[in-house]
Amino acid sequence: MANSWWEIQILCDPALEDSIFWRLEKFGCRGMASALKGHSLLVTAHLPQVQAQLLDVAALALWLRQDALTMELPMPVAHWKLIDEEDWSSSWKQHWEPQEIGDRILIYPAWLPIPKPSERLLLRLDPGAAFGTGTHPTTQLCLEALEMRLGDGSGELVIGDIGCGSGILSIGAVLLGAKKVYGVDLDPLAVGAARSNRELNQISAQRMIVAKGSVDQLSKLTGGKPVDGILCNILAEVIIDLIPAMTAITSLSSWGILSGILLEQAKPIADTLEQYNWVVAALWKRQDWCCFNIRRS
Repeated sequence: MANSWWEIQILCDPALEDSIFWRLEKFGCRGMASALKGHSLLVTAHLPQVQAQLLDVAALALWLRQDALTMELPMPVAHWKLIDEEDWSSSWKQHWEPQEIGDRILIYPAWLPIPKPSERLLLRLDPGAAFGTGTHPTTQLCLEALEMRLGDGSGELVIGDIGCGSGILSIGAVLLGAKKVYGVDLDPLAVGAARSNRELNQISAQRMIVAKGSVDQLSKLTGGKPVDGILCNILAEVIIDLIPAMTAITSLSSWGILSGILLEQAKPIADTLEQYNWVVAALWKRQDWCCFNIRRS
């Protein structure tokens, strides 16, 4: 059973999608996807069996029910089972469809035939075990903010992607015209996925550099030179801790896009940014989540 995975399926009210994704991510799930089933939503996620016992998964189901009660929404129904290693990565893919993001990007699952030519920028993706499929509101908000930032055709920007996951934001930045992107992640599975997706989108390793690590590694990759922009779509608590280090690798003209932040977590983020002389230029919201568009003061 060492190479088995928990497959967790949750049938819920569509309004619970954000909170369920957040809860699953904190639990350590990978390969999350959602699909409408009539008037309900079916969320599917996977977790290595070695990371959770049966009682842990049962406790997760209770947390999901409590979240729904707090939000005064119908309680979700959760089911789980163990599947073999070779089955897990393909199981969730059947629920994932192509998705248009913003005005310019089309996220397209790598295992589907290449679509007919489109005016949109084609971002092909196979996230594997890494976070970032484009289905989560925080990823969508970041891509839309990137489109706004890079929409003027400026091609000389150097961007750092902290916690790059599948590489979706790094790839999006390159497609939108960034000169160079440095992606770092502490998870070696994410580093591997980002590099694979880089090749899938025919982006050179010189234009999109991916390495294991965090902000300190990013600084080494750039040779200590400041980046023009920062992307960071991870948990709010981690972002707060990283703000001083982010500030150190930027210049007075740099900007940032931060997400992975619940609305109730926005104030401590804003307060910490102010302490380090960042200005919140815009705060975009989508359901329970928000995205900070920031610049140096």
